[in-house]
Amino acid sequence: MDRLGVPELLIILLILPFFAAITIIPLWQICKKAGFSPALGLLGIIPVVHIGLLFFLAFAEWPAMKELLESRRKS
Repeated sequence: MDRLGVPELLIILLILPFFAAITIIPLWQICKKAGFSPALGLLGIIPVVHIGLLFFLAFAEWPAMKELLESRRKS
């Protein structure tokens, strides 16, 4: 009773890509809009690393914001 059967494994294999997609897609868009490489969003599927990515996005100076502030100063 301590092993997973075929039905349980199939359910896991069907659910895991769904959870990966709902993590990667928003992080991909956030990184892109912030001015970072969108590929950073792929780090969202690595346990513990995704927490570091969230802290990085929260506290880093975004290139997109830098460009916006510079363009407003020139106007």
